[in-house]
Amino acid sequence: MKFQVLQQDLAKSLSIASRFVNPKAQLPVLSNIKLVAKATKLLIQATNLETSSSLTLGAKVEKEGEIALPARSITEIISNLPPETVAIEAQQEAVKISSSNFNATLASLNAKDFPQIPSQVSSGHLTLPSQDFFTTLDKVIFACSTDITRPVLTGSLFIFGDNLQLVATDGFRLSKKTINLPKKTTSSNLIIPKSFLVELSRLSALAGESIKLEAKTSDNLTLFEVGDVVLSTRTIEGQFPDFEKIIPKASSITVDLDKQEFAQNIRLAAVFARDSANTIRLKVTDKNLTISAQSQKSGTQEASLDAKVDGGQLEIAYNYRFIEEFLNVVESDSVSLGFTSANSPGIFKDSSDPDFLHLIMPVKI
Repeated sequence: MKFQVLQQDLAKSLSIASRFVNPKAQLPVLSNIKLVAKATKLLIQATNLETSSSLTLGAKVEKEGEIALPARSITEIISNLPPETVAIEAQQEAVKISSSNFNATLASLNAKDFPQIPSQVSSGHLTLPSQDFFTTLDKVIFACSTDITRPVLTGSLFIFGDNLQLVATDGFRLSKKTINLPKKTTSSNLIIPKSFLVELSRLSALAGESIKLEAKTSDNLTLFEVGDVVLSTRTIEGQFPDFEKIIPKASSITVDLDKQEFAQNIRLAAVFARDSANTIRLKVTDKNLTISAQSQKSGTQEASLDAKVDGGQLEIAYNYRFIEEFLNVVESDSVSLGFTSANSPGIFKDSSDPDFLHLIMPVKI
């Protein structure tokens, strides 16, 4: 194998691939990145057996072949070279890496031991609008659970039909966002790990107008193609909770208020709430929303916000972190809150996005 490639392109691709390597794997080859030189392309692959990445970039290939190189070493070498052409040549059980004023020899492994991973999606894929999809990820996956004893909650549910719905919950809050599709799909519902979706969202800058999704249900595998990158992941098996049951059909009290002012006062209340299990109180009156928090160490705090209130009065308590994280993904200048009772989940909405719904369970007081 012998090829030449631009340092900038290779460094960027290796940086992406290295995030799918398992340096502590029992199989030594899994701590490596596989390079495949063929025709005018270089294929860069990595996997930890649960997720994988396959990237394609242009290269001047003088001799076709494939090799597996230690992920950390090859990534650090290439990233620290100047932006110019880099030559890589396989020599028995090592590769020679050279540029204008640099030469190195790096030990390698036989690429035949490397697991087979997907490098392209099939013609039966689903096309998704990339901007809507990545915006949806931002508004949903933060609500996934980190509790590994409930694996189905550590991922986001993809519901296919007339549109695509993404849902995530950790048992204390729930995010649901809808993406309109050009045509109806009959794909099976999927639960995709949050950790994978975080890596997928980091590729948003590489996407064009659309990305591709393919579900291989027989292999329990889901593929995404973003630009010249194909990522795959094992889906989470199990039954996602029947979340529709906990979504209130209507709210008896609604509150509309300025997002910026709301967020600022949530942060102020957090100073005191941190010493009280992160609990803050919201008191709804005819024309105001009052936010209060108290701490045995720090003292007390109360702030009154102008709001458009419809439906009556209520006092309810929440974990301030959940409200803060919701506000972080709101794009509008205003938010809408909906309440039924002090013990029922509150509905939190982005005023400019009717396809986004966020639920937060109250704290009992």
